[in-house]
Amino acid sequence: MKCRITRDAFDISEAVRLISSPRAGGIVIFLGKVRNESHGRKVLKLIYEAYEDMAVAEMERIREEGLRKFPIEDMLIWHRYGELDVGEDTILVIASGKHRKEAFEACIWAVDEVKRRVPVWKKEVTDEGAFWIEGGRHIRAG
Repeated sequence: MKCRITRDAFDISEAVRLISSPRAGGIVIFLGKVRNESHGRKVLKLIYEAYEDMAVAEMERIREEGLRKFPIEDMLIWHRYGELDVGEDTILVIASGKHRKEAFEACIWAVDEVKRRVPVWKKEVTDEGAFWIEGGRHIRAG
């Protein structure tokens, strides 16, 4: 599956195999991770919630748009949900292209679109409490 939402850790080798082809001269990988700090607060973990069917459908739309918009060979979009500790992977976007430039551009575009459009919600659990992240805003969780 080139678009998926999962609780499981990513197998990056499997993901690269899924979009590799003899035509691809460059493969660009974006791997998002849980970092240990956000807005001056110590992050303990992230909790991702998702509307799974809708999330996968939107990721598939983004992938199809990316394939039309950029001269690339293929694209893969995976996102995790559930409780994730600092250092764990959160999102994987891979673009393959004949050349590196279009693969980089497609990958950057796709990451931005996923963050903007896909119904996945993030709660940061910090040393100062829990906060829902909406756009760039932090909303204290009740």
